[in-house]
Amino acid sequence: MHAELSAERTLWAQADRIGAGTVDPLGVDGVKTTYVRNEEIYGEGEPGTFVYRVLSGVARTYRILADGRRQISEFFLPGDVFGLEAGVDHSLSAEAVSDCVLVAIRRSHLAERANQDSATAQKLWSLTLHHLGRSEEHMLLLGRKNASERVAWFLLDMAKRIPAQGQVDLPMSRQDIADYLGLTIETVSRTMTQLQDDDLIALPTCRRVMLSNRMGLSHLAA
Repeated sequence: MHAELSAERTLWAQADRIGAGTVDPLGVDGVKTTYVRNEEIYGEGEPGTFVYRVLSGVARTYRILADGRRQISEFFLPGDVFGLEAGVDHSLSAEAVSDCVLVAIRRSHLAERANQDSATAQKLWSLTLHHLGRSEEHMLLLGRKNASERVAWFLLDMAKRIPAQGQVDLPMSRQDIADYLGLTIETVSRTMTQLQDDDLIALPTCRRVMLSNRMGLSHLAA
């Protein structure tokens, strides 16, 4: 934890500057704020004061392992919610992958709203089940699939979450992808090249991926 005030502890004090009173789809007032690329949103072990919804850009949650490696837990795209915790403190750190705009909702306000409104409680329950499902899928991906299968799954997942006709523009770096898939950046790059050589994808740029053979990718990722 930084010696200076954490981003979460200073967030509410900045409400007048960044615009308070934004009503989130969960039905709770929040603070709209911006983060620049690679800026910390909160740190592991800090009090989980806020829950966040992404309005634009991309965020990531991660943990630094004992040997210094980074394991990214999830990427959060526009509309996604993160910062929901089982305990009172954050179990992971969060950063902006790109410049992003978030709505921060006080966790206590959200809990109060859920206690009073069954629709909000149902939305929270659905979010919890969604996060659990993605965590289980990620765990199986890391534990049972090889590099080609992991990269194929990731590309299809991003194509589903960032809809575009026959392509996906990746907002994260290959190092981010490697840290999410439990691979080295060299393995990710080599696997991308192999998928291109197999006519499954095309790589006009390092961030733009054309899905040349979606069915072939699906068979590989299965």
